[in-house]
Amino acid sequence: MNSFRLALFSGLLLCAAPAVSLRADQAKETGPKEAESPRLTIERIFEKNEFGSEGHSGRWIKGWPGYLRQVESAETKGGKDIVMIDPESGATNIVVAAQDLIPAGRSSPLSVEAYDFSDDRSRLLIFTNSKRVWRRNDRGDYWILDRSSLGLRQLGGDAPPSSLMHAKLSPDGRWAGYVRDRNIYVEELRTGDVRQLTRTPNEELIHGVFDWVYEEEFGLHDGWRWSPAGDAIAFWQTDTSGVRAYPLIDYTAGLYPEIQWIRYPKTGEQNSAVRLGVVRLDDRNITWLDLPGDPRNHYPHWMEWPEEAGGIVVQQLNRLQNTNAVFVADPATGEASLLFRETDAAWVDVLTDNRWAGEGKAFPWLSERGGWRQLYRVNAEDGRLKQVYDDSIDVVALEQFVAETGDIYFIASPDDATQHYLYRANLSGGRPQRITPADQPGTHSYNISPDGRWAIHTRSSHDEPPIVDLVRLPGHEVVRVLEKNEKLNKKLEKLERSPVEFFRVKVADGVQVDAYCVKPPDFDPTRKYPAIVYVYGEPAGQTVRDSWGGSGGLWNQFLAQQGFVVLSFDNRGTPAPRGRDWRKSVYRQVGILAAEDQVQALRTTLAERPYLDPGRVGIWGWSGGGSMTLNALFKYPDDYAAGIAVAAVPNMRLYDTIYQERYMGLPDDNVAGYREGSPLFFAHQFKGRLLLVHGTGDDNVHYQGFEVLVDRLVHSGKQFESLAYPNRSHGIGEGQNTTLHLRRAMWDFWQRTLLQAAPAADASPTAPAVALPSEAAGQ
Repeated sequence: MNSFRLALFSGLLLCAAPAVSLRADQAKETGPKEAESPRLTIERIFEKNEFGSEGHSGRWIKGWPGYLRQVESAETKGGKDIVMIDPESGATNIVVAAQDLIPAGRSSPLSVEAYDFSDDRSRLLIFTNSKRVWRRNDRGDYWILDRSSLGLRQLGGDAPPSSLMHAKLSPDGRWAGYVRDRNIYVEELRTGDVRQLTRTPNEELIHGVFDWVYEEEFGLHDGWRWSPAGDAIAFWQTDTSGVRAYPLIDYTAGLYPEIQWIRYPKTGEQNSAVRLGVVRLDDRNITWLDLPGDPRNHYPHWMEWPEEAGGIVVQQLNRLQNTNAVFVADPATGEASLLFRETDAAWVDVLTDNRWAGEGKAFPWLSERGGWRQLYRVNAEDGRLKQVYDDSIDVVALEQFVAETGDIYFIASPDDATQHYLYRANLSGGRPQRITPADQPGTHSYNISPDGRWAIHTRSSHDEPPIVDLVRLPGHEVVRVLEKNEKLNKKLEKLERSPVEFFRVKVADGVQVDAYCVKPPDFDPTRKYPAIVYVYGEPAGQTVRDSWGGSGGLWNQFLAQQGFVVLSFDNRGTPAPRGRDWRKSVYRQVGILAAEDQVQALRTTLAERPYLDPGRVGIWGWSGGGSMTLNALFKYPDDYAAGIAVAAVPNMRLYDTIYQERYMGLPDDNVAGYREGSPLFFAHQFKGRLLLVHGTGDDNVHYQGFEVLVDRLVHSGKQFESLAYPNRSHGIGEGQNTTLHLRRAMWDFWQRTLLQAAPAADASPTAPAVALPSEAAGQ
């Protein structure tokens, strides 16, 4: 589940109340001097992108003395050179010139979207002309450049344009492998000979890529791996037969709508059958790995073939995702030997970056078995785990493991869950050391070289845009600044902005949640202000982070300039580095405990801050935040006056198996939890004002849920507003003016419902709960 979501009808159905704003003149400010204005507008943020920040990309490759990046070519108009930058001196050398990327018969170079070098650096693999596949542009054209002869040719034989996926060069440099039409192919680079290694008899069988739910919830895209010798390929095979399909309907296609069916397993339904195979390039025979369990009720969610391991390393979850088994499989026989198991009473957070050390004798591992997400050393011979350190420090992410020294760089923040810092430990043991300087608060990320000596370091805070520099590790000495975002900072200096206040608020005995508050720049503590709560609240993400928020953070500042106070709370169950019990307290009660924490945080904040108007509190969120918005409005109708739910899941039974069952268990084993956590069953209690928003082409959170909720609200006699975006997906970003239209609609709603003390749309007594004919969608 992404951190976004949306809902209905073919237009914005708004009530007849006029759009009155206490500062409407400021909100609609336009003119030639707009860029110099201290006031934000929706257009400046979302249409003109005046406040976009710059970064500094760089790619480290093991064995290369510097990092690689693409830069505008001085010699070839419209092209980019691939250059290597020496971290010590800053000297730049052209590795591949743009002029060498001009195909025969063309006048302009290829637009390089991704690239990789062969191990001996003699060949360059280029990805270009990409097309979107669900979330990412994974399908496209691949070209190979011979750096000695400068020969450039396209891979794929007679393949149609933009039809190849996940091409990789073999370790011996002889072959390129790729996926085409759900099958795996290899192409000999010297001769151009193409071999098809797998054969799909129908559209239900997939090799080397994944079905929708594996891609969305496990982040899996590339479904095959080269053997260390380059003579075989290990791959995922997905059999989608028996998985029920959901229709995405395009009503704008012509006189009759077009329908696209996608295999989508909803909670409690049948999954695809997934297995792992090894195919040899010479005889094309397939050996299937002998993993235990029903392939429809187990998830082989990760596979790698490191030379040090002596076999194929596989991680397999059970359907409840509370047991993660790690196997080492023999590629010749398929026999899989269990190395160790990771278990949890709730769910297991998986690690897919296992880097081997000591000639394959050990590797780092993350586990919460001690109450915190801590580092362990796994003995690769017998599977025994040894804790690297015993401090109460949650590891947020592993950044780099240097096998030669045993050094492990990771992100953590033991004292402030809203921030991120770099730490270092060693696989042999010892207390972790903070690497990020103590005088640099905020959020830090690192792109660390394979030898652990250098890092491209990015730091920001909620009030300060990113600064990128190159640092020497482990001392964190700044070698040079790579990006200051000076242009953006000058624009921000001219704005009327309020600093973001971070604080904690009590929600239960011994429990405080992290929060932030954005006040109007001309804040007057003697006045009463309307408040808007921005919420997500599910295990997939935090909102209270001390990092640059981009357009989202500026949206909060825009609302503050118009007279709102913006709040956000990270309830229990969000993935903050506050210990296992904090994160997993919501197991089997997503939407229940979180909603309680949110309203208690609001009530405490209102009591402590008399400048907030309890009668004018709004709440909004996207995706899981949209669901949380509905739970707040329906379960606590006297606490929230209005809300905007974008791409919400009104009934958890309508979402997919992997995400929802991970946190809620199986529907038949947790009937009460699914019902109590789903806002649909509390719609009859709704009293306030509501704007529902959804994209009709949302493949993630289906438009079906929006219509089920609308049906329930109508049946219960509840008035609401709705906005549907034809064919837009979960992010509602496709099409001209879409984002601008949505933000204008949201702003209009807040003006009418909170800036003036408007009466609730439903002033009648609360209607009783009604059993509807559509109850099947709400079981």
